[in-house]
Order: sequence, then C-alpha cells, then structure tokens
Amino acid sequence: MLKISIITTVYNNGSTIEDTIKSVLAQDYPNIEHVIVDGGSTDNTSAVIEKYRDQIGQYVSEPDKGPYDGMNKGVRMATGDVVGILNSDDFFTAPNIVSQLAAAFEEYDCDAVYGDVHYVRPENLKKIIRYYSSRYFRPSWMRLGFMPAHPSFYCKRSVYLQHGLFDTSYKVAADFEQLLRLIYIHRIKTHYLPLDCVTMRIGGLSSSGVPSHLQIFKDHKRALKNNGVRSNSFLLALRYIYKIGELLVSKIRY
Repeated sequence: MLKISIITTVYNNGSTIEDTIKSVLAQDYPNIEHVIVDGGSTDNTSAVIEKYRDQIGQYVSEPDKGPYDGMNKGVRMATGDVVGILNSDDFFTAPNIVSQLAAAFEEYDCDAVYGDVHYVRPENLKKIIRYYSSRYFRPSWMRLGFMPAHPSFYCKRSVYLQHGLFDTSYKVAADFEQLLRLIYIHRIKTHYLPLDCVTMRIGGLSSSGVPSHLQIFKDHKRALKNNGVRSNSFLLALRYIYKIGELLVSKIRY
C-alpha cells in the first residue's frame, strides 16, 4: 500500500488550519502522513496544531523564506511514496479523496495524478464561485500559462527529488515553474482523475487581486523563458479569457 504524505505550510493561519487538519484526519485511506511546516506563526496557529499533535505525522515550526521554501522543507521531511500539497486555508471535499488518488497510482502506474478543485468565499464555504477543472489540460497548454490544479496534484516523491523542488525565486508561481519542468520538460507520466479534490478559500497566494495576477503573469513569462519554452504575452493573456469563462459557467451552474 502506498504511503501518501500530505504537506501543509502555514503562517499565521490559526483561523483556518483546523479545517485543514480535520479534513486530513477524516480521510478513509489508512496510510497517510500529514507533514505540517509552520513558518514561525505568532498567532494561535501552534495552539491549534498542538491539539492534534499526536495525530500529525511530522511538525516543525521555525522561520522560513515563504510558502515555497516551506513546501521544499516538507517534501524533504516526508517519508511517503507520494506527496501532495494541501494549503492551510483549504480542505478535502470528501473523506475518500486520498483513497481515490492512491487507487489511481496503483491502477495506471503513473508518476503523478491530478484532478479538479473549486473556490469558495470564506464567509460561505458551501457556495462554489469557481470550479477549476483540469479535464482538458494538455502539456502544450503550459505555453499559455495553464497547469493542472496544483492542490489536486499528487506526485511520487522520487520524481520530485529527481527533477527538482520549488524554485523559491518565484514569488507566487513557483508551482507553475515546477510543473512546467515535470510535465512539459521531463514529460513525466500523469493521469487525470475526474474528481473534485479540494475546496479552496479565495484570497490565497495566487488569488489575491490584481497585483497578484500581474506577478503571476511575470512569473509565468520568466518560467517559460528560463526553461526554453516558446511563448509570448498574447498567448499568456488567453488564460485570463478562459478563467472568465470558468467564472461565468460556475455562476450559472452553482
């Protein structure tokens, strides 16, 4: 049976991390390691974590250089065969998510599995405001700035260690740069699972308004250039048209 390591990085998120921890503990898959990397929170985060300390696989609290540095630390600490990232303001949509992800690894003999996620507002966790589907993703779409929904992306730890972790020089899109290397450059074997894996509160690192989106645009351009992938500003702008379509469809459907 595969061991699944779930990495959660946190900094001053005591108001939401309990939902994250509870959603991991509620999973019906028996071989889970929850690795929590706290960047030295000064709020009640550590008090919340301590409530569940005996049920958490690994936990460290010390200053770091940001969430991607924390993720790298978590991958190195992890002892599982497969690694996934669950942010401290997100939670699994159902108790059987990890078991379905693990089954896909066994059935399809792949390096990584990914699915879908959805966004909600913090004040209303039941109402979907955007459904992020990875169903139609293709590696070639990364030239336009598209990638699989990262919180749904589970990858063999050996693949992470072989091809490199997150490049912390990217402010908000180190996840895109890493997936670009794994999926587009190294062509790891992936499998899409039609499953709504994670509920995400808006306001995270990549959904915090215009300045964040401008930084994402810059990070995407640099990631593509540094990895020798041809693209341009026009192609990258097409991603935002697609996102508007997702928002409109979600508004009608939900």
